[in-house]
Amino acid sequence: MIKKIFIIIILPFNFSCAQSLKNNFDNVDKIIYQAVKDSVFPSAVLLISKDGNIIYKKAYGNLTYDTKSKQTSLSTIYDLASLTKIVSTTTAAMICIDRGLFKLNDKVVKYIPQFANHNKENITIKNLLLHNSGLPAYKRFYKFCNNSDDVINDIYNTELIYETGSKTVYSDLSMIVLQKLIEKVTGKYLDNFSKEYIFDPLNMKSTMFNPPDSLKQDIAPTEFDDYWRHRQLQGEVHDETASLLNGVSGNAGLFSNVEDLSNFLSMILKKGMFNSKKILNEETVLLFTSKQPNSERALGWDIKSEEKSSAGKLFSSNSFGHTGYTGTSFWVDPDKKLFVIFLSNRVYSTRENLKIIKFRPILHDGIINSIY
Repeated sequence: MIKKIFIIIILPFNFSCAQSLKNNFDNVDKIIYQAVKDSVFPSAVLLISKDGNIIYKKAYGNLTYDTKSKQTSLSTIYDLASLTKIVSTTTAAMICIDRGLFKLNDKVVKYIPQFANHNKENITIKNLLLHNSGLPAYKRFYKFCNNSDDVINDIYNTELIYETGSKTVYSDLSMIVLQKLIEKVTGKYLDNFSKEYIFDPLNMKSTMFNPPDSLKQDIAPTEFDDYWRHRQLQGEVHDETASLLNGVSGNAGLFSNVEDLSNFLSMILKKGMFNSKKILNEETVLLFTSKQPNSERALGWDIKSEEKSSAGKLFSSNSFGHTGYTGTSFWVDPDKKLFVIFLSNRVYSTRENLKIIKFRPILHDGIINSIY
């Protein structure tokens, strides 16, 4: 008599794989592929993390609308534009707070006396982060400035357009002032400080200001600049002010990819911890990512508004994130333990393409519907 022996092999449970099987992101793919077809952007990369695991990541399209151009990959690097304000400038400010180098209610003139011109002596660091300093949103510095000194001197001598603290006007100038203040108290340029205390500790190896020419082929091109630089921009910062500031600016200039940004947002969602290393104090993370009294913003970070949020309607009310002019964004939902990174080059080949405004909330709602 022959006895049959059955051997059962129990494989380790992979939560990430289970989540991928559970969630069907076909509809999300359709939304993004349709957007490429509709020329919302030529290329994009999406990454979704839930409960500490990356549950979906995918690259779409080609780097330009020419189908013979390089295909987008998960490692494609994008000009982050205003995400720089968060990943570099705001995070550097958080580190300064943790180290006691300054306090939120300190006046800017304590560190930059020349900033006091035209009734700016009462502006605090907190005003800069809340975008209620009274400074204008932006200036076309490239039309009247020749170098970085010209830009900074003009900002220091800029007149306020409203009373400090009376309303919110999202301002590039505020973040450039914050950059200079950070550089003053740390004794390091923003790019060097960020690399040493943010990017390197978080293993963000593809995140940098002024990427070298050797990486150009891996960077999504942005606009064809036919009004100032008169060339195709690829691996060169799109923002004109950041360009005048030699590629390193508090408002723009950073380049990165979804893998690196995933490390950054994981640290934020874990309240300052990354691979058992403390990057930021927990209380600082909670403070900076929470809606502030008498404001519609967090500190540096944007928060989800009830109407017309780029995060859509289905992210929780406690969600925080930011968008970038070039077509980049990330949103974090601490209640759902979820974050979404979406990088695109919507300004290729022109900034006049504004279709992404309608696209973003549709994408984020589609993601939530696919998970739940």
